[in-house]
Amino acid sequence: MKNRNSNIWALWGRYSTAALLLPSAMFVGYLLGYFLDKLFETTWLKVVCLFLGIIAGFIEMLRELSKTNGR
Repeated sequence: MKNRNSNIWALWGRYSTAALLLPSAMFVGYLLGYFLDKLFETTWLKVVCLFLGIIAGFIEMLRELSKTNGR
C-alpha cells in the first residue's frame, strides 16, 4: 500500500509540473519581451518572445509527458 501511495504522489507531481510548464513559459517569454521592448524602444519583441515561450512550453510539456508514458 505504501508503494502505491508514493506512486500516486509521484504521478501527481509529474502531471502538475507538466500543467504549469506552459503558463510559466508563456509568462517568462512575455516578461523577457517586455523588458527587451523597453530596452530597445520597440513594440514587437514581446509578441515574438511570447510565441517563443509558447513553443518552448509545448516542447517541455511533451518531453515531460513522454517521460511519464515511457516508464
